[in-house]
Amino acid sequence: MASAPEDPVLERYFKGHKAAITSVDFSPNGKQLATASWDTFLMLWSFRPQARAFRYMGHKDVITSVQFSPLGNLLASASRDRTVRLWIPDKRGKSSEFKAHTAPVRSVDFSADGQFLATASEDKSIKVWNMYRQRFLYSLYRHTHWVRCAKFSPDGRLIVSCSEDKTIKIWDTTSKQCINNFSDFIGFANFVDFNPNGTCIASAGSDHAVKIWDIRVNKLLQHYQVHSSGVNCVSFHPSGNYLITASSDGTVKILDLLEGRLIYTLQGHMGPVLTVSFSKGGELFASGGADAQVLLWRTKFDGLNCKDVIKRNLKRLHFDSPPHLFDVYPRTPHCHEGKIDTIEINPKLEVINLQTSSPPVVDVLSFDSTTTAETVVRTLPEKAEAKFQCFLHPSLISPECSPTILKKKAEDMSGLPSESQRSVPLAVTDALEHIMEQLNVLIQTVSILEQRLTLTEDKLKDCLQNQQKLCSAIQQKS
Repeated sequence: MASAPEDPVLERYFKGHKAAITSVDFSPNGKQLATASWDTFLMLWSFRPQARAFRYMGHKDVITSVQFSPLGNLLASASRDRTVRLWIPDKRGKSSEFKAHTAPVRSVDFSADGQFLATASEDKSIKVWNMYRQRFLYSLYRHTHWVRCAKFSPDGRLIVSCSEDKTIKIWDTTSKQCINNFSDFIGFANFVDFNPNGTCIASAGSDHAVKIWDIRVNKLLQHYQVHSSGVNCVSFHPSGNYLITASSDGTVKILDLLEGRLIYTLQGHMGPVLTVSFSKGGELFASGGADAQVLLWRTKFDGLNCKDVIKRNLKRLHFDSPPHLFDVYPRTPHCHEGKIDTIEINPKLEVINLQTSSPPVVDVLSFDSTTTAETVVRTLPEKAEAKFQCFLHPSLISPECSPTILKKKAEDMSGLPSESQRSVPLAVTDALEHIMEQLNVLIQTVSILEQRLTLTEDKLKDCLQNQQKLCSAIQQKS
């Protein structure tokens, strides 16, 4: 079947990872793509012809999430090694490490102004960090199971999170309280995100469903049942008119939210599709899956300039704003089976001269001012059985993932002072920095305990008040 001019087209694909792709994100200028993988590496791809790709090393376990900052000058990544890293996306690959979570971290998300970072973890908490000072601010506790994802609203006033406790929660970043709660009694959401104007949220369900909720009226607007397996990720087009979904059934689907129907089913991955993301302008989207491939697609949907999209949405970020044309959705929940007027695209059958991209890869070892070793041994995470309990597809690790020994280049080390040039001995510097890290962890732990103590006191007050009411009621009866 010949494709129409408006149909999505598979433009190229990238090969470089040795295991499943867990997360993809476009740079704000649309010229680069960051990818995270089970192979513990973060990769940065350039769309320029014959450009080199960079492979960043620093995490010690599966990288679960990656995102560019709004200015594109930083990359944030989350990992099963319980840490969050901030990278400078250049050939040196410097990074700083954040430690506060006590379990694997599942997602990272920058606020629209780039001042804050939200992280979600299997320790049942969401943590918010200040990017200017690069320090921990506060935690959000209400989930009773692993938190899979947390996202800021476009105006930064709200955070939406989803958990394996089968709830989706809306948090107020000012009061730091949960202000809304959506429950699902069938499955749990693997991923959740706000639409571009912040009035709705979309959830990707383990029960094969995609749901759109209006947070202004707390109502389920749309319910799509178009996949035959769990949905792992969703991404809104910048116009807010389209939603793209990635599923373990091996397909990527595109939904028209204004008409409330499935319009495209895209094939190309061999196995589950784990992540998908539109570019900031909406002209491209990328998908990654268990086959360790990243597919880059070009679209013809509502071409918009990224800056125009941001300006338009900033004018409509308040709940009290009047309805806008782009806010119009079908107002009744409906289940869509995807049988009418849908187009199925299989690039393996229709694309003959597909542009592939296996560029030269430059290995970049993350380092800071205390790095001294000239060689570093990198290995994959420990036995697969230990991590398969937390992820969907235990077969995603490729046998090609063998330990890699990497030697740091002399040019990368030339900017570091030698030990003889240091005014303070290196051993003392290392010890002091280690002490500072431990103090930071203690401060964060005390902050968490204080929050829990406050919650306990509030509950105790409620219990005492209820007890007094019961006692007074009993006295009145007697």
